[in-house]
Order: sequence, then C-alpha cells, then structure tokens
Amino acid sequence: MSSRARVRREHPLEHILETRSLTKTYHRGTTEIRVLDGVDIAVAPGEFVSIVGRSGSGKSTLLNLIGGLDTPDGGSITVDGHEVASAHPKALALHRRRTVGMVFQSFNLITTRTALENVTLALAFGEFPRAKRRERATSLLTSVGLAERVDHRPGELSGGEAQRVAVARALANDPAILLADEPTGNLDSATSAEIIALLRELNRDHGLTVLMVTHDHEGAREVSNRVLTLLDGRVVDEEVVRS
Repeated sequence: MSSRARVRREHPLEHILETRSLTKTYHRGTTEIRVLDGVDIAVAPGEFVSIVGRSGSGKSTLLNLIGGLDTPDGGSITVDGHEVASAHPKALALHRRRTVGMVFQSFNLITTRTALENVTLALAFGEFPRAKRRERATSLLTSVGLAERVDHRPGELSGGEAQRVAVARALANDPAILLADEPTGNLDSATSAEIIALLRELNRDHGLTVLMVTHDHEGAREVSNRVLTLLDGRVVDEEVVRS
C-alpha cells in the first residue's frame, strides 16, 4: 500500500466527501421518478460508512453520482475538496481516474486481459509512469492475496478472486475514497466475508476511506463506523456503530 494511503487519516479536510440537497430524477415516458430527494451526507477521512436500503431506494444512484458516472439534477457533491456535481466532463474524467476508486457487483473486468493487465490499464489511464506500472500492479495484486494469479484472465478466476482484482484496480491510482457498490452481491457467504474483511483491512490498517452500498445491514454493522439507511431517495436513519 502506498504512503498516500497510509496517511489518509491525517487528511486536512474535515470531510473528504459531502453532499448537500442532492436530487436526481429519471423520466420513463411521461412518468417522473425522483430517485434521490435531498440527500445530505458527510464522510470524514478514514471512515468506513455503509449505505443500506431496499432495492430502488437510490443507493446505487447516489454512488454513481459521487463517482462521477452520472450528474445530479440539483445539489452539490464535494470530494477531496473538489466540486463534482457541476464539473466539466473532462474534470469528471479526471475525478474518476484519480480521486475515486470504484468496485462493482459485477466486477467489470476486461475479460480478454489478465489480472495484471486489468490493473496496469487502470494505471495507464491514470498516467502512472509506464516503467513502473507492472511493478505497481503486481504489488497491488499481491496485497489483495493474488500473487499467484496475476497472469490469469477473469474467466480463470473464482468470483472472489475476480473481485479482489477489481479492488486492486480500484486502488491503482491511490484514490481519496473507495466506492463499493454491492461488492459481495454476486458472491457466496464465505467469499463475501473475505471481501468485506479485505475492505475493512484497507480501511483499518491503511486509513482508506470507504463508502459501501449493501443490502446486508448486519454485515455493514460489523465493519462500518456508521450505517446510513436510504428510503425513497432520502436518508431516514443514521446509526453510529463505532467512533
């Protein structure tokens, strides 16, 4: 893990992530669907915060907005001191490459590339020095327990291994915050526990800020500092699990 990740808890900002009055509406024909309805959240550097709620509550939409994959209709999003909601497309591209790391339920790996190549490609997009990409990618894959699997393609990996590659890829460019969208949704219970333990280790031992969306309320309580409940596009509950 890089020195930047190790000192994350000493970040000078009070909040590494903050949203205010965040709204998002989708249109299906003549029907208007308000997916997010004035969401206010704040995450301190080094926190592990989970967002729970039933399907359709707006969890993934919220994460996509924070990650710069979509834009809101109203409100603000500040990540690592930068405004995201009104950012120019080029600025959003840089935000996705350098400020946030994203882990998805479906892994989203390039199936024709090896684990090493998937991580190396992320480094290339982040303009990491070419001569050091292989070394950096190998180090990241080793750190998530895949030292012996670097030359395997996604189809040759188990679901848990594929998700570990996705985590390594998300960490490639030292993100300020890791966004995990149902990271265990396609995994069995034992493998899910391993992935959650990995995220907790990154947070606890390396100070990486983690924002995770999950259906598993009890699992979220085991690893999180706080658990936020989203319902009908609003934060309706906040539980402080540990300081």
